[in-house]
Amino acid sequence: MKLYIYEHCPFCVRARMIFGLKNVSVELQVLLSDDFALPERMIGEKMAPILQKDDGSYMPESLDIVDYVDTNYGGSPILTGLRSSNIAKRIKELQQYDYKLVCPRYIKLGLAEFATQSAIDYFVTSKSKKMGSFDECLMQTDSLVSAVSDVLNKLDSLIVSPNACNGQLSLDDICLFPILRNLTCVKTLTFPPKIKDYIQSMADRTKVDLFFDRAI
Repeated sequence: MKLYIYEHCPFCVRARMIFGLKNVSVELQVLLSDDFALPERMIGEKMAPILQKDDGSYMPESLDIVDYVDTNYGGSPILTGLRSSNIAKRIKELQQYDYKLVCPRYIKLGLAEFATQSAIDYFVTSKSKKMGSFDECLMQTDSLVSAVSDVLNKLDSLIVSPNACNGQLSLDDICLFPILRNLTCVKTLTFPPKIKDYIQSMADRTKVDLFFDRAI
């Protein structure tokens, strides 16, 4: 199988996680940010992740990919834990702030989807329409970090185990870890102890890299 991704994309991280958690082999192919032709040829529109199955067919949508792999590969399903409304609430709160923090930093991390200037330009233009200029977002770093830190402090008490936020692997882990992982690109953001342990544990188990060493 082959998984087409952007390295920065939290939805792509969701799909990557299930392969690592179940130790199922997959080839990763990073799309350039401004590559419309390849995804449109595969599924008729520009989006990621896209899974190319063993039979050659293509599947979009991160949670559909997660369910497909969990159900059909690597033994019995592992995402069997109950979900938490409190975790869902904290995820929504983080999503109010995280894009303004992380998007301006993505283009400075040396990610493969931004290997060309045209790919960078496309990303900056498309995201700036939704969130304002990247320079303005970077100037808001202190206030955004403060807001995110408040949410993280609330989230920290909800983490039951470094190996699963609710104590047993569930879709909450698939939705939570990608957001936390991407926030590791923010140099001045400090993670509470339980969350930092959770991030590191999930990164090791899913084989998804963190950005601490490149944080800006």
